Amino acid sequence: MKTSQYSDTQTVFILKQGDEGVSVAETCRKAGISQATYFRLEEKYASMLPPEMKKELVRFV
Repeated sequence: MKTSQYSDTQTVFILKQGDEGVSVAETCRKAGISQATYFRLEEKYASMLPPEMKKELVRFV
């Protein structure tokens, strides 16, 4: 399986933007990702706390 090109810090920042009310389109434009990538990250990591996210990302490396 291919590893993510986004660090855990970048992933948290991207998802935090959505939680703060920034539109998905604006968040994706700033991060340089597609909306599909945003929703995939959100689906996988949004409910995790940062320590849990770190464990999940390390598992795939």
